[in-house]
Amino acid sequence: MKSCPVCNKPVIGRTDKKYCSDLCRNSHNNDSLIEIRSKVNQVHTILRRNRRILEELIGLNIRKVSKEKLLRQGLNFYYVTSFEYDKDRNFRYMCYEYGYYAVGNDCYKLVKQVDNKRH
Repeated sequence: MKSCPVCNKPVIGRTDKKYCSDLCRNSHNNDSLIEIRSKVNQVHTILRRNRRILEELIGLNIRKVSKEKLLRQGLNFYYVTSFEYDKDRNFRYMCYEYGYYAVGNDCYKLVKQVDNKRH
């Protein structure tokens, strides 16, 4: 007879049953997802911070900014939600509806999506 990997009680029922109860099955599944959820939350936190930084700068009517200023603000250039080219063939890095693209040496133009169009 098999024993439950969570509580070591005997597993009764179908031959392919792994846990003694739904409670133990759910407990095992929740425990195994903790690390995955933690990683996802870390990435989501970085993306939210990037979005907030871009939103604040655009809200201050800042449209052109140095890489140094973005780094000082805490922008993490490795985390974006999408990449795209605009009509002028500028390669844009987007973080939700906010984004940026290079316009020179270590200088970026900030953009915001409006009505499903990107400016």
